[in-house]
Amino acid sequence: MKKALPILTILIFIGIIIGIFLSMSSQKQMVVIYENNHKHKPVDIKLSHFQDTQCGMTLSKLEDSVQAISPDGKTWFFDDIGCFALWYKNISFQKDVIIWVYTRDTKEYIRAREAWYTQTDKTEMGYGFASHKIKKEKMISFDDMILKMFRGENMKNPLIRKKLLGY
Repeated sequence: MKKALPILTILIFIGIIIGIFLSMSSQKQMVVIYENNHKHKPVDIKLSHFQDTQCGMTLSKLEDSVQAISPDGKTWFFDDIGCFALWYKNISFQKDVIIWVYTRDTKEYIRAREAWYTQTDKTEMGYGFASHKIKKEKMISFDDMILKMFRGENMKNPLIRKKLLGY
């Protein structure tokens, strides 16, 4: 009986841990891809419920978030414009994807190709690109932002960071 007690205690402990994990997974149910968005409009995001397709982080704020919608209505979510750009580089439907970015200046989703981008902002994953509706000095276009991400010219690159910040 004395030998069975530690084994029984361990089994009960393992059962409790498994129960906790199972209850947590059934409650969270993260959205990675939203289907049937045939209107191709931004999805109403519930924070901490949607997951970045590229890096796997949970979207904890709307600022700098991106939604990409394929012609068939599938919507992917990103917590950083840089994460979106990395994903965008590898998709076959670049010309047909509809992209929405959440702007810092007007606090709304606008078409990404119509937005203007700063390069030195503090962003969720540290790439530094933030979108704006209204163009100001030193802002770049969507195409320039994508090109800079493809080349690795973002705030994660120490040499580019020094250059952009003027060190």
